[in-house]
Parts: sequence; C-alpha cells; structure tokens
Amino acid sequence: MFDSKEFLAARLHFLPLLCCAGILSACAVGPDFKQPDAPNASSYTETKLSKELVTAPGVPGGSAQEFVEGKDIEAQWWELFKSPELDALIKKALQQNPNLGAADAALRASQENVNAQIGGQYFPAIGLNGGATRQLQPSAIYGLPYGSDTYNLYNATVNVTYKLDVFGGARRAVEGARAQAEIAQFQLEGAYLSLTANIVTGAVREAALRAQMQATEEILKAQTNLAEVTESQLAIGTVSKVDVTSQRTLVSNSQVDLFNYERNLSFARNQLAVLVGELPSNAAITQFDLKALHLPEKLPLSIPSSLVRQRPDVRAAEAQLKATNALVGVATANLLPQFNITGAIGSAALTSNALFGPNAALWSVAGGIFQPLFQGGQLLAQRRGAIANYEQAVFQYQATVLKAFQEVADALRALETGAQALKAASDAERYAYETLDLVQQQYKLGTASYLAVLYYQNQYQIAKVKSVSAQATRFADTAALFAALGGGWWNRTGPAFQPKAIANKDQNETSANN
Repeated sequence: MFDSKEFLAARLHFLPLLCCAGILSACAVGPDFKQPDAPNASSYTETKLSKELVTAPGVPGGSAQEFVEGKDIEAQWWELFKSPELDALIKKALQQNPNLGAADAALRASQENVNAQIGGQYFPAIGLNGGATRQLQPSAIYGLPYGSDTYNLYNATVNVTYKLDVFGGARRAVEGARAQAEIAQFQLEGAYLSLTANIVTGAVREAALRAQMQATEEILKAQTNLAEVTESQLAIGTVSKVDVTSQRTLVSNSQVDLFNYERNLSFARNQLAVLVGELPSNAAITQFDLKALHLPEKLPLSIPSSLVRQRPDVRAAEAQLKATNALVGVATANLLPQFNITGAIGSAALTSNALFGPNAALWSVAGGIFQPLFQGGQLLAQRRGAIANYEQAVFQYQATVLKAFQEVADALRALETGAQALKAASDAERYAYETLDLVQQQYKLGTASYLAVLYYQNQYQIAKVKSVSAQATRFADTAALFAALGGGWWNRTGPAFQPKAIANKDQNETSANN
C-alpha cells in the first residue's frame, strides 16, 4: 500500500511555494484592455437633416418618410417592406446560404478553442503510465564481480504537471482566445447583415430592371414605328436621308439598352439564387414588383454614440483590439520566470502480483523555475511585435469607425436627395404624359402630325424609365440605412444561421409541445 503520510509530508514541503504562487498569480502582466470611447459627435451629417422627406404621391416609393431619433431597429427590419415573397426568400437564405454557414462554423470552432485554452492553461495535466519490461543488467553496474541478472519490471504511475500562472500569461492567452471568439461572433453577425441587406437590394434591383425593360420595350416599339414612318416619307420626298438614319440610330441604341436590361436582369436573378444558396437553374426566384413593395414610413436614427455598439464590423474591430492587447501580456509574461510543479505517484515491482503490494509504492514531487536569460533577442522582438500589432489594430479600429459613420451619413443624404429626385422624376413623367395626351388630342383634330405623337411618346417612355430608377433608389437607400445602422441583430432571439435540419427539429418540438 502507499504510505500516505510520507506522500502528504512531501507535499507539505511545497506548501509555501504554492502560497507564494497563489499570491503572485493575482496579477497579470501587460496592459488591461480598456474599451474605446465612443466618438464625440452629435450628428452624422455636416448639415442638418430634414426630419420629414419629400413625398411623391401616387408612385411606388413616393410615400412619406420621417426620421425618428433614438428609435430601435427591428431584428427582421425587412418585414417593414411588407412583401411575403421577400420574407420567404430571406428565410430560405438564412437556412441555406453557405457563407453564413461557414461563418457559423468558424464561430463554433473559436468557442471550442476557448474551451481548449481554458483546459490547457488553467488545469493540471494528468496522465496514467503503465509498462512491463523484461531486461538484462550486468552485476558490474552495482559494483559486483559476478554475472548478470535477467528480470521483469512492472510499473504504473499517475503523473501530474501544473504550470503556475504567476505572471498571468495563461490568463492573457485565454483572454486572447475569448477575443478571437468575439471576432468570429461579430463576423457572423456581419455576414447575417450583409446577406439580408443584399437580398433586399437584389429584390429591388430585380423589380426595377423588369420595369425598366418593359418601358424600354415600349420605347423601342414607338421608335420603330417612327422609323417606318420616316422611311415612307423619304420615299415620297418629304424628309431627308439624315432623318431616316438618325431615327434608325435611336432604334439601335434602344435595342442595345434592352439587351443590357435583359442581361442585368438575369444577373440579378442569378445573384439572388446564389444568396439563397441554390443553383440559378434550380432557384425559381420570385418575380418582384416595385408596386408590391411598401416603403417604411418611420426610419430609425440611432444616436451617434450608440453606433459603435451596433455595427458588427466595429464590434469585430474592437474584439481584435482586445485580442492583440492580450498577446502583449502573453509576450511580456514569456520574459519572466516560469514556475512548474510536477508530481508522480505509482508503483513498481518485479512481478505483476506484487505491483500494488506494500513495498511497490513510489512517488515524487518536484518544483521548477525557468528564467530566460539569452535567446538571441527572440522574446524581446516578439513583445515589440505584439505591441506593433496592437497599434495596427488601434488604427484599423479607428478606420472602421470612420467608415461606419461615413456609410450612415451617405445613407441619410442618399435618402434625402433620393426623395427629391423621385419627386422631380415623377413630375417629369406626369408632365411628359400630359404633353403626350395633348398632342394625341391635337392629332385627332388634325392640328398635330403623327411624327409629333411618336416623338412625345418616346419622351414619355424615357421619363418613365427615369422615374422607375428613382423609385428603386428610394427602396434601396432605405435598406442601406438599416444596414448602415447595424440591422438590429441585437434584438434577434434565434441564431443567425439555422440550417433546415435544425429549423425542422425546432418546428417539430414546438408542435409536439402544443
């Protein structure tokens, strides 16, 4: 049996060392991380914004909008567009998008790395060793003149190794791992925000291209009719060849525009398919219509000081600051003495039956200290490099914050000017239609030519294309504001990525509970 008294006495010899280590380990070398202060700004834009935006009644995207300061952002902000087809598309994308799934897996890997760091840094390493050896030894090694001995040796030991975190290097390493997990978390939120915003703007683009293509087809038809009329008039000598070639040039240019719209519409639908996580040939993307989309009336306007807590990219840059700050502590701790405690308890015997007998016990307790003296400047260079990495992270954080404020300011100005542009484009479309109507009435009375009718038809269709573009811009700029302000991820209750299997499992569990 083991002599527990002797083992306890051996451990007591190291009690003063353990007490000193515990006192010293209460501190950690290196700078403690301090969260950066929010920028001192009272507004996002250089000049004051109008609280209410200009309206364009009667056209999609022309309804009233106003900024509400301090209003929180809904987690599913895209539902404010009141499009069931858009909601279904985003729901599908949140289950299937591979980039979102990759970001989710990266987060889980980072979280497990934290657990690994905690287990490796905070807890002792305990291992069980066992062995059986048959060996031959000459008696001369014991100073005896005769022969040699052949025997079996059996042993079993439990080894314990523990690195004392006297200067906090282990705690800094765990702190750095936790910061890396935070980076992965906010990168996932950034991927979630980017995905939802891209789908909304992609759906708006699809609807706008479809409407513009339809208007261009009408323009092309009017221009083709006009070209045929001018060719007929050329035959009777009432117009010149220049009139014909000029009109044919307009027809060809409109054909080019139509082909470009068709191409861009295909690109937009292919992009939506990939965002959903499906092949373009299998996606069956819904055809969107600007008239079916609702423009949110109340636009949230977060106070500037809260923006740095809402934007996933800013939070990720802050976590990067924390990670590099922790690495400075790790590099500093590596310059200082390293304390280790090792222990072993077990037994050894010449026969397996005697392995755990009263005379087979063995144990050992040891403490060690290592102080680096000269390593060619490696440790000092690593610490200087860690400090430089921290300084780099500081500048990157500042750049990210500046970009965040720029994007919000751009979105606000885009909304303001976009509302004005839509009002002007809507007026231009209305005036062009009124002019066309008057010319058509004059044509019926014989006071206007057919060429004049076709010309003003063309002007009306051009104005209509510009109006459609302005309508789409209003919807896209609204989505850009929600994205620039962070997208409301902090109000979401479920995970960012929820694969179909998990979604179905949760749905089945809910049904079973009901």
